[in-house]
Amino acid sequence: MAVSAPETVTHGRVAAQAVARVALIGNPNTGKTTLFNRLCGARAKTSNFPGTTTASRVGRAALPGEWLTEIIDLPGLYELSLEVPETRIARDVLSGAGLYRQPDAVLVVIDACNLTRNLVLVGELLAYGLPVVVALNMIDLAQGRGLTIDGRKLSERLGCPVVPMIARRGEGVDDVRAALAGALSHGRTPDAAPGVPGEGASIETLTNWADDVMAYSAGRPSAPHERDAFTERLDRVFTHPVLGLLFFILVMGGLFYTLFALATIPMDLIEATFARLGDFAAQILPDGPVRALVSQGIIGGVAGTVVFLPQICLLFFLISLLEDTGYLARAAFVMDRVLRRFGLPGHAFVPLLTSSACALPGIMSTRLIPDRRDRLATILVAPLMSCSARLPVYVLLTSLLFANRPLYAAAAFSACYLLGALAALGTATLIGRTWLRGDARPMVLELPTYKWPSLRNAVFTAKDQGISFLQTAGTVIMAICIVMWWLSAYPQVPPPEQATALRARAAEPSVSDTQRAAWNEQATTLEVRASQRGSFAGRLGRLAQPVFAPLGFDSQLTVGILTSFLAREVFVSTMSVLVGGSARADVDVGVIERIRSATRDDGTPLFTAATSASALVFFVLAMQCLPTLTVTRRETGSGRYALLQFSYMSVLAYVASLIVYQALRSGGIP
Repeated sequence: MAVSAPETVTHGRVAAQAVARVALIGNPNTGKTTLFNRLCGARAKTSNFPGTTTASRVGRAALPGEWLTEIIDLPGLYELSLEVPETRIARDVLSGAGLYRQPDAVLVVIDACNLTRNLVLVGELLAYGLPVVVALNMIDLAQGRGLTIDGRKLSERLGCPVVPMIARRGEGVDDVRAALAGALSHGRTPDAAPGVPGEGASIETLTNWADDVMAYSAGRPSAPHERDAFTERLDRVFTHPVLGLLFFILVMGGLFYTLFALATIPMDLIEATFARLGDFAAQILPDGPVRALVSQGIIGGVAGTVVFLPQICLLFFLISLLEDTGYLARAAFVMDRVLRRFGLPGHAFVPLLTSSACALPGIMSTRLIPDRRDRLATILVAPLMSCSARLPVYVLLTSLLFANRPLYAAAAFSACYLLGALAALGTATLIGRTWLRGDARPMVLELPTYKWPSLRNAVFTAKDQGISFLQTAGTVIMAICIVMWWLSAYPQVPPPEQATALRARAAEPSVSDTQRAAWNEQATTLEVRASQRGSFAGRLGRLAQPVFAPLGFDSQLTVGILTSFLAREVFVSTMSVLVGGSARADVDVGVIERIRSATRDDGTPLFTAATSASALVFFVLAMQCLPTLTVTRRETGSGRYALLQFSYMSVLAYVASLIVYQALRSGGIP
């Protein structure tokens, strides 16, 4: 995280011409990020803290007195004394350790509805001797519960400014700016407030002090408020072992229906735009390798990355809304009972379900998991969930396996999803006992208050995640696509004699337009097939065929398998071309019939029942998505986890496919 140094800094105050630094900190679900967006808006960027994969947001805020201020949004945490990555980062930033420069002031956001719990963190922050400004957020919700808080008394006991505010509506934000400007100008008051615990105070001491401050500055309602009773009724449903799980399934089903229904339109638009762009590049550039590289390699590589952008942005937009309402914490509480049996935390449910649409945003959403061990375990197993890219392959292979038996095909299709989920849970258990030893961290969770979500906050979250995806994954993915294009395009081979003869016949004047188009299409298919077989990728397929022979794969199927390691969905188009069809990527009846009638070199059927079942299991379990490996490396900060992910999924897929094929053959099924 690159942050500029100040021009002038004096003890206890910062000169007005300096770039002042403010650390923004608070408990989770206190509205910290909402306040950050109010202060910085679009003048923010997302980056990682030095030497970590923990994301931060850094923004510029304009304060009264012409202050140029840099605000660092630290990870949400409950106590600075906890030994987790987030608290270690916060302690290093606050003390100016290592690569960090100590902030000139601290802005701490606290929830007015959970004052005692939040004041524990405030007490720890006061011990650092930095100017502190307290933003007392959600004051409206506290008043709605009959809780009155005297900001003047609270400020008196803390010895620092306290600003009541409602971040989601922007009320009190200007007062926060003014308080920060004052803190930067004058530094901390010389005399600390009486009774504030000093450095190294125990949590018990801080909690007792927080209770005393609460009793002095806030008036509690004499009886439970009506809204509290309503909240308790909601929690009894949302956290119930059965009703909570059913409601969770309903909410997640609605989320993913919305994701598929709304993201399809911009995704189709992006694909069409890049297709036109590729055609335009092919028209204006002279025929040759440069035109092919630009139109197919570069533009195609960029399109393969950008097409995921609508899903990613919409997903994080919806997740942000759910988090703001307070429901996401309840859902994590419910799922924690289930997932912890397999070594995963309750927080893993969002990444795993998201991976059912696409593993890329699923892995990126593991940033919601606070513990690094749990985060790594979730990242490693997320690609085992069946994503949308597998759907064309599932449709093809189940149709081949159960021709004219739709009920059996539907059951096999559903079994693919079940197999992927069971493999993910089983692998998580294995990883927890080997590579990442230990159990999932018990989820200590304070259920936040229910409130209306902030659309502004959700939009900024979606924007940040979208930009992060393009910046961190886009360039690498494009480079991979260019390399794979080169392997598939070279060396160039002359067209086969049959294709040349067809084109010559099509050029005769007496041929009808319909026949001419058919012969030209057939010649193109033969040329593409010959080009693929003669390319480096095709030669690699024939070289690797003995390895895949025990799974029932011939050289054609091996080429399809190898090319699908770039992206699973290209398997259908590759097989269609190799068996004499067109290069279409969709799965229609014609494609299925052509592939069903394909034969091996010896004339026997290519896709027997045993081979189809073997290939189906392989595609369920194998890691066949280079963009996913790229994102894994980015999110874990190390290539070894991407290598481990690729290795164990490939071995698992191979072994399971081998067992299925050999068992069916032994049972008399060809």
